[in-house]
Amino acid sequence: MNNKPSLELLFSQLGLANSPAAIELYVRTHQLPANVSLHDAPFWNKAQRSLLISHLVQDDDWAIWVDELNQQLHLDAYRLQMA
Repeated sequence: MNNKPSLELLFSQLGLANSPAAIELYVRTHQLPANVSLHDAPFWNKAQRSLLISHLVQDDDWAIWVDELNQQLHLDAYRLQMA
């Protein structure tokens, strides 16, 4: 099995469905306002929040994918700012 960090594996680590369709649905239905940080999102449980913070603090290979998730979950807020 390939354990190279990816968005799919990050979703798996978070205990979420990680097929492309499941990720797309999750992103579309969990958009965050611009003023809410990824790790402060109300839908994470304590373990998920800790995992996200841990990867960012360590600035490891997963941090890129946490940042990608952050960007995707703020797409609507970004679009509103650009409008």
